[in-house]
Amino acid sequence: MQNKKITRRDLIKGTIGAGMLLAGSQMAQAIALIEKSTGKTSYNAKGLPTTILGKTGVRIPRIAVGLGSRFCNLEKDEDAFKVLNHALDNGLYYWDTACDYENKKLGFTSEGRIGEVLKTRRKEVFICTKVDSRDPDEAKRQIERSLKRLQTDHLDILKIHDVKSVEDVAKVSEKGNLIDIVHQMKEQGVARFIGFSGHANAEALKSMADRGDFDTMLMALNHYNQSKNPQPRQALVLPAAKAKGLGVMVMKTVRPRENIINLDPNELVRYALSLSGPDGILLGMESVAVIDSNLKTLRTFKPLEEQRMKELALDLSPFYRHENLPWMKFGYRDGKWS
Repeated sequence: MQNKKITRRDLIKGTIGAGMLLAGSQMAQAIALIEKSTGKTSYNAKGLPTTILGKTGVRIPRIAVGLGSRFCNLEKDEDAFKVLNHALDNGLYYWDTACDYENKKLGFTSEGRIGEVLKTRRKEVFICTKVDSRDPDEAKRQIERSLKRLQTDHLDILKIHDVKSVEDVAKVSEKGNLIDIVHQMKEQGVARFIGFSGHANAEALKSMADRGDFDTMLMALNHYNQSKNPQPRQALVLPAAKAKGLGVMVMKTVRPRENIINLDPNELVRYALSLSGPDGILLGMESVAVIDSNLKTLRTFKPLEEQRMKELALDLSPFYRHENLPWMKFGYRDGKWS
């Protein structure tokens, strides 16, 4: 009989559909040893400033590439591939996407585009995607679909997408629901690390952080419907996450440029990089020019002085009160373009 090489992909397909019954922790440990001995990953920050992403122990550039709405606004695949390859060629190897980042009008997904690059450069990329369904069976299908689109058999981070409220925390915490599922994915080696993301409710995000069994958190800065529903995420959630050793990334750091024209996007990036607590920031990037601008800011970065931080915080206060941007409204879903 001819020997058939059994890949981790085969094991994943067998476990997601059959109750995920493998002895996962042993599998994950074996995969980790193989990766360590074979040099499976080859991240290269190309001299960019880096940091350790919390208890993951992984060194990452302080800026990660967000591949949601702005990326999905690119109509041509060739432009999207140019963005991805240019980012990677210049040291930006932490990429963030999600199962539902898509352009419905043109019929493509963020993950699908990324997969076309990962199929030849997987070892170079620290890839994160997110699962959002609160139905266990659909969540498992989303994970399998993400793996197929990304053309990989493992993720570097798998996150629970957009934790909204304490009620949502209760839902994902139900036996067999999302929290159990992402932990099983980690045990089986489908995901090296697990985490969650959120735009809104501070108490919900703190509750997730306080569990202590996640590796990472992605959190929006305090720009969410601030006048009617202020949420002290920086004050409440960041300390809780850091106390548990979570790698913390922040997003929505340059959104004020859309409605406060006097704010320099590069200054906003420096402001976010200067905040105490987060390991890095996630920026949407839709062109080579935007990538190059962010690279220049990162390469020359020095923390802003306290007085300048106060001045920028004051400049941002009108934005905190603004309610007309779609992403500030409850029910907003990031990464879609239609």
